Amino acid sequence: MRRTPPATLNLLIITVLVWLASIALPARFGIDVTHYLGLHYWKSDAFNPLQLVTYIFMHDTSSLWHIFFNMFGVWMFGRTLEGIWGAKKFLFFYFFAGIGAGIVQELTWMIDIEPIISDFDAAIAEGSGVSLAKYQNILFEGDITQAAVTDLLRLRGQILDHLVTVGASGALFGVLLAFGWLFPQASLFLFLIPIPIPARVFVTIYAIIELVSGVSGVGDGIAHFAHLGGMLFGAILLIIWKKQGKLY
Repeated sequence: MRRTPPATLNLLIITVLVWLASIALPARFGIDVTHYLGLHYWKSDAFNPLQLVTYIFMHDTSSLWHIFFNMFGVWMFGRTLEGIWGAKKFLFFYFFAGIGAGIVQELTWMIDIEPIISDFDAAIAEGSGVSLAKYQNILFEGDITQAAVTDLLRLRGQILDHLVTVGASGALFGVLLAFGWLFPQASLFLFLIPIPIPARVFVTIYAIIELVSGVSGVGDGIAHFAHLGGMLFGAILLIIWKKQGKLY
């Protein structure tokens, strides 16, 4: 760790501190850090544009593995990129990929949730929940077709507030792509597979897995399209830098 360059080291320290705060503050002071710093859907009352940055430092507090694997990846690949690019350029790339991942996640939510929100808006405008019978399972305490407008507004808010994502995975996938781009022949090892894999193949496999998982809609609670978004925005920036002669 003493040889870890400053930007990468500070990303690790800040992320771990935020994770510890996310554990301690709710229990001790009743402050829900995820509510304020996690990325919410843009139509939610809890949304703040700054969350496109702050969500990158947030991680699941119910398990150590989310933050461990993300920070291990940042340490493994980020220190190499920072050694080539320098701290400022590496940080710019890291947050560009992370913010891009957040934007893609917002677009994914929009595709998934807008039809439901539009139906709720129409029902609220009509003053009746009769047209929402297909969403009966959303209203647990009664018949949604008989719900008052205030109940429909509350349910609409709950649906929007339920959408929240955290983690540096999108930024990390951008970093992983950059590593594979700059060092395509570097040998990497997957856990439990003792066979060296070229970095470009490693990155391609990961991208395919994320695409298939995202399209199949597996209910694993992972923002697969956000990961692809980090790669996409990372690729855009790498192409721009390559054309400008600033890639190395």
